[in-house]
Amino acid sequence: MRSACASAAAGARIVALDRDAAVLQGLTFPGGTDAIRVACDVSSEEDCLRAMAEAGRAFGGVDVLINNAGITHRSAFAATRPAVIRRVMAVNFFGALHCTHVALADLVARRGMVIAVSSVAGFAPLIARTGYAASKHALHGFFDSLRTEVEPSGVKVLLVCPSFIQTGIEKNALAGNGGPARHPQSIVGGRSTPEAMAERIFRAAEGEQRLLLPDRISRLSWWVSRLAPQTYERLMVRKLRKEMDG
Repeated sequence: MRSACASAAAGARIVALDRDAAVLQGLTFPGGTDAIRVACDVSSEEDCLRAMAEAGRAFGGVDVLINNAGITHRSAFAATRPAVIRRVMAVNFFGALHCTHVALADLVARRGMVIAVSSVAGFAPLIARTGYAASKHALHGFFDSLRTEVEPSGVKVLLVCPSFIQTGIEKNALAGNGGPARHPQSIVGGRSTPEAMAERIFRAAEGEQRLLLPDRISRLSWWVSRLAPQTYERLMVRKLRKEMDG
């Protein structure tokens, strides 16, 4: 939602999607913003088709699509029901797939841009989040490959890989049994504010970047995980080992 607000401040017309209709109704934009709010569960292809149809009726189509919906789990794989990982994949990966598929014709016609908010877990391992990491790795394989198909038509693809952000995603993290995770979350470094992250994404989109590593931890993780992957794994496990306690 912060990305939508940042775009609105720059004069964009907004189609805001959220599964929670109450959250949508409480969403405010700068004065004069042309915006609609559509309740949509992105894990449902039918919901995404309906949402994009409403966007078409309101504004004629989609120029920029931001795939930002996400959930997580915090549990060792051995103690995680497969249904939990399927749920994470349904939102994080298939939600982005559904929205992108139904918006693609507009994006090609308008030479637009699709932005996928991934994570450090999209290019490096993350203990006690096998399903979350799988969903984010899948985004990279999908969108890097999609770029090769649509870039000749003028469509840009941006992958965003932050570390920790103050979004509250950890408050709704799933445990291995599908209920709420009760144990405290471990983090590395601090948490970026959603406002700061939205501004960085907006500037990266303006510059037609392909990949955004928006904070110190994401940049450090990128290089260490590539140049010294075993060192990265040891450091990551040392910092986040407590996640296995859940």
